[in-house]
Amino acid sequence: MSNASLLAVANLTHRVIETIHKDFINSTISPTTVFRDNVTMTQALQPETTTAINYTLEIALAERRATLHGDTSFVVISAALVFFMTPGLGYFYSGMARSKNALSLIFICFLSMAVVLIQWTLFGFTLAFSDNGGPFIGDFTYGGGTNVDHHHMVPAVSSVAFFIYQGMFATITPALMFGSSAERIRILPALLFMLIWTTIVYDPIAYWTWAQNGWLNKLGSLDYAGGTPVHIASGFAGLAKALALGKRKGFAAHGKEWKPHNLSNVFLGTAMLWFGWFGFNGGSALAGTSRAAMAASVTSIAASTGGLTWILFDYRHGRKLSALGFCSGAVAALVAITPGSGFVAPWAAIIIGFLAGLICNLGCHLKHILGYDDALDVFGTHGLGGFLGNILTGIFAQQWIARLDDSTIDGGWLDGNWIQVPKQLCGSVCGALWSFTITFLLVFIMDKIPFIHLRLKEEDQELGVDLAEMGEVAYTMTDVVKGAARRLSSVFTGPSEFESRAKKQYFPSGRHPSYPNMNSNFNNLKGIRGNQHKISEAEEEVDEESVKNEDINENGDHRKSVSAKDDKKDSSSEYSLDAY
Repeated sequence: MSNASLLAVANLTHRVIETIHKDFINSTISPTTVFRDNVTMTQALQPETTTAINYTLEIALAERRATLHGDTSFVVISAALVFFMTPGLGYFYSGMARSKNALSLIFICFLSMAVVLIQWTLFGFTLAFSDNGGPFIGDFTYGGGTNVDHHHMVPAVSSVAFFIYQGMFATITPALMFGSSAERIRILPALLFMLIWTTIVYDPIAYWTWAQNGWLNKLGSLDYAGGTPVHIASGFAGLAKALALGKRKGFAAHGKEWKPHNLSNVFLGTAMLWFGWFGFNGGSALAGTSRAAMAASVTSIAASTGGLTWILFDYRHGRKLSALGFCSGAVAALVAITPGSGFVAPWAAIIIGFLAGLICNLGCHLKHILGYDDALDVFGTHGLGGFLGNILTGIFAQQWIARLDDSTIDGGWLDGNWIQVPKQLCGSVCGALWSFTITFLLVFIMDKIPFIHLRLKEEDQELGVDLAEMGEVAYTMTDVVKGAARRLSSVFTGPSEFESRAKKQYFPSGRHPSYPNMNSNFNNLKGIRGNQHKISEAEEEVDEESVKNEDINENGDHRKSVSAKDDKKDSSSEYSLDAY
């Protein structure tokens, strides 16, 4: 073969391989079409040479198809993992709340899935990922799911897989935000709020960050898996909702936070979130590459470090290791590692997890200092955690991590790219300001409109969102009431005015249609609310001698027993309806 033939073979092979990797999904590539389009190259080839190249290229195409199918399967499985995070979030929030609001928090996470996925199909995806939009928002090229199979942004996988994968990100973000307004939100208006918020807050920020024409993407801001669109957006929106809606009834007078009612649910939710985060961060590689494995690895490393940091930091107070603290620290670190999960090395993940556990721990105490009621610490965990993660990404991002799947970045401070942190700061501040401002205005406007106001009435807050909004409960209260009765023995005399009114208002027929035993459950709630004044009468009857009774321990030292009066006061606070 002459030199001209060899050169033609080399050029033709390079052209076909480049075409296969660039436009395989949306074209009808075959060796024949490439030969036809490169006549000047093929003129120098002998027939037997053309046949050999044709066979070789057919093999290359078959291998590429197999790779495409494998990567598409990887993305679909990752989408299923991210879906699993939404019920996990419901259990996490449910366990942290009081029992009378537990079911509604799981419910609202599923409602977020349903409402946002329909929005995503109709116009959310095209607003967030259109490749023909301007710098701030996409157009309607892919509205209603049309032309999704021709989406060119991710040539490595099926665009339909990319559509559903990113849809799972969109569905969990509004659910995250509702943790700040837990126990005082009306469910039906919340559905409208989700729809509007996702359209005018999440979709624009996602477009800025990930779309090829988005201004943050063109600026060079790094966000691998959603530090700004998911966590900063939901965290600062949660802060805005907490401020706009005000505090829960009884929160200020209570003097301390209500304790989580079910730490088992908190652990279950944490496990589901942690498991799903492998798809959240690892799946963002959009292919089963070494970079995906690295993203999954640093995710778990950071979570482990964050959980340990939180509980050890809190240990200095009460010399106790907190289960809730471990779960909170792990989730905070998962948030912080998200934007840098595809850019940082494992050793950097330990630092990020440590700083997240420390700073988010301190950040969750801001609500006590500043006086706002962020019920489940959405701002302290997601707002501050996402912001911290974005900045640390600008410091620890490295070029060699991106090269694991042949991508290229300028890196962060470790690679001498000093401008990266200001770019990260710009994206974080803009995302936070946009989310906070729009959310506050939206809540303020909706709360002024009859029938769609978001805040639950105070008497309904006392009853609990589960019964007030759903007429259903996560658990029956029989065992709890029996325990309270043992502590307050002789206090319970008859159904309170509160219970009679609540029963008449929410169950006019006397029985819940799905829960025939609900009638007896209400009767078992005697005295919890409305009869607490009886406590003071019982206190007056306490024998003063028993209050001051002194015991002698085995060493002969005197000590005073806890006064019965104080014990009754503690009981009245611990077992009041507010506490459940």
